Amino acid sequence: MKTSKKIVALICALALAAFMPMLAGCGGGSSSSGNESTSGTGSTETTDAGKATDGKVYVIATDTTFAPFEFTDASGNLVGIDIEILDAIAKDQGFEYTINSVGFDAALQAVTSGQADGVIAGMSITDARKEIFDFSAPYFDSGVVMGIAASNQDIKGYEDLAGKKVAVKMGTEGQAFAEGIMAEYGFETVAFEDSAMMYEDVMAGNTVALFEDYPVLGYAISQGVELKMVTDMERGSSYGFAVAKGMNPELLAAFDAGLVNIKADGTYQEILDKYIKK
Repeated sequence: MKTSKKIVALICALALAAFMPMLAGCGGGSSSSGNESTSGTGSTETTDAGKATDGKVYVIATDTTFAPFEFTDASGNLVGIDIEILDAIAKDQGFEYTINSVGFDAALQAVTSGQADGVIAGMSITDARKEIFDFSAPYFDSGVVMGIAASNQDIKGYEDLAGKKVAVKMGTEGQAFAEGIMAEYGFETVAFEDSAMMYEDVMAGNTVALFEDYPVLGYAISQGVELKMVTDMERGSSYGFAVAKGMNPELLAAFDAGLVNIKADGTYQEILDKYIKK
């Protein structure tokens, strides 16, 4: 697939970076070169669950290009809803952490292989994933929407996808939704590793549409990506923080306790309002 320099520059400007650094080991090791390392220190009263994590350092894996949940800003800092929620909870519960930004599939593999203690990456809570991971309480309710190139006047709904190719991001709710309706509407899917590549493919006309989480696509469009939504949001699964099944129960309990606290003191809503404009 040929890549348009103009499109690549646009995607980079939106901080949907595709860099995948090396995974770091668990137990508080330092990040590999290129990873964004962030640590939280306890600054508020912790709950009983939080005391079990007091002073501990965890390796948390995340995606690379899932704005507004995690992405690299113009200054090279890893930012986003997930990153700020994790930081606020770490401060509330008294633990520290190192972030490994490695891509969605790699983040899940890092946790299941023991190379990371937990994952926060706009990860939908599904029955299939519950067989492999233990999830926190939901921290965000999302859904899937279909997007097309801003200049496309032909695709108005699912019925217009017959005989065409549709872009999806591997391992996401959007991919699961698209594959669930593809037989009914007669289209085929093309899978991509990150949102940036998926957006580019649709804007280039290689695929006619994409399925993406509503807040992610909405943020990209607000930042100038030349796409548009053409369907209402399909209610999807909620996002959760996760650890490998049966592992790090104290970290999971601390996340849940901290989430309750940052919702109660208004921090949670402030984070959402910063990244999702209504």
